[in-house]
Amino acid sequence: GSILHYDGSKWTRLDSGTYNHLHGIWGAAANHIFAAGGKGTILKYDGADWTAMDSGTDQRLLGIWGASESDIFAVGTSGTILHYDGIGWRGMASPENVNLTAIWGISRTDVFAVGEHGIILHYDGNEWTTMDPGTGDFFYGVWGTSGSDVYVVGLGGIILHYDGDAWRRMDSGTGIN
Repeated sequence: GSILHYDGSKWTRLDSGTYNHLHGIWGAAANHIFAAGGKGTILKYDGADWTAMDSGTDQRLLGIWGASESDIFAVGTSGTILHYDGIGWRGMASPENVNLTAIWGISRTDVFAVGEHGIILHYDGNEWTTMDPGTGDFFYGVWGTSGSDVYVVGLGGIILHYDGDAWRRMDSGTGIN
């Protein structure tokens, strides 16, 4: 549950109010920051204090991302996908039952989640669908600049790029491809 804050010159420990491991953090502004972690932990920071939110699950949450302070997604073990609408968290139907490790999007209708066994999911604003990356590698991170410029990284130095049509493997320079 450790949370550290950097003020430009030094790090200070903040009281998170939990002992659960925290795995992901995302913020819309300095007074709208969310952290996700073990046992379904979701915390919200209002600029002064961290407060626990009811996630409705006890699954370990590994990633969190939002399109705005009232439109946030969290992912975790066993295919867990949660959505926050500004009022509360609710579970979403996932097409896969594997650990989802990271999430990122360009808008609330263009969101990518990645996980174990080569799983890449895409949300179009209505439903989550499974994409075919052409590999069964474990993915740990996803980020991009648009819905047609997305990168996924994973175990063994794998890097995939999505150009809006297909996922293509890139040479990571690690000698492990």
